[in-house]
Amino acid sequence: MDWDKLRIFHAVADAGSLTHAGDTLHLSQSAVSRQIRALEESLGTTLFHRHARGLILTEQGELLFEATASMNRKLDTTAARIRDSEEHVFGNLRVTTTTGFGTLWLVPRLAKLYARYPDLKIDLMLEERVLDLPMREADVAIRMKEPNQQDLIRRRLLNIRMRLYATPAYLEEFGTPTTVEEMASRRLICQSPSTPQVTAGAALSQLILEQQPSSILMVNNYFGVLQGVLSNVGVGVLPDYLTVDFPNLVWVLPELDSAEVPVFLAYPEELRQSRRVAAFRDFVLEEIQSHRKLISESDNVAAQ
Repeated sequence: MDWDKLRIFHAVADAGSLTHAGDTLHLSQSAVSRQIRALEESLGTTLFHRHARGLILTEQGELLFEATASMNRKLDTTAARIRDSEEHVFGNLRVTTTTGFGTLWLVPRLAKLYARYPDLKIDLMLEERVLDLPMREADVAIRMKEPNQQDLIRRRLLNIRMRLYATPAYLEEFGTPTTVEEMASRRLICQSPSTPQVTAGAALSQLILEQQPSSILMVNNYFGVLQGVLSNVGVGVLPDYLTVDFPNLVWVLPELDSAEVPVFLAYPEELRQSRRVAAFRDFVLEEIQSHRKLISESDNVAAQ
């Protein structure tokens, strides 16, 4: 199929007019019309309904327009990758991670990344479902377990633990529990153990639920759990990375520290040379290094 004719067809379909397409392509209306007729003849079908007010795609024309639009997007992406440089990182980057990590850790730090690369466009997909990186459902993933898909470059970022946290105000009113059994008289805020979440979080929640607390608030993500804790609703099951950004939270029952949860960053092998991926990866690694130092200091203070 003639690429030049497809390019002209796409411009006409996008503009809905031979004249406007010709202006965009710097071609005469007659030249554009000849190319469209030639394309229709080669395909053996009509691509446009011709009306006095303009051109409307036929069903066959809509199918072809979907294909040319997809081609255009891929060409634009490829061109952007070619133009990428260390001095000017720009273009679209699709990042996926869990709702909790994305809302509570990553998003609050993105202002620094945009300050460094103001032309970067991030499409952040927050969900528990593991997207298929080799099939390019996303460019970069940050997950709470090591990815098992093939042809991925992966980097372990840190280990987190699930813990019980409350505000000083809540503990002053209801008292600080000193044993897990005392959680029966405190309000627990957690995700249901049956909802998608890290195993360590589900196990810790289940342990407290076995104490049969008289009052419970269940939320389907850690952002909601955090808001409940900050609003003095109860004692919440939360990841320990929150202590850096919310230093006033009190770690309740430190002996119930959960098993470690590994956090991995991964991206497809084919994106190894992508400047956008490298910029995002390096930024996250810098923030993680700073985070590790701060959370270590926080743990030391809590242990004293």
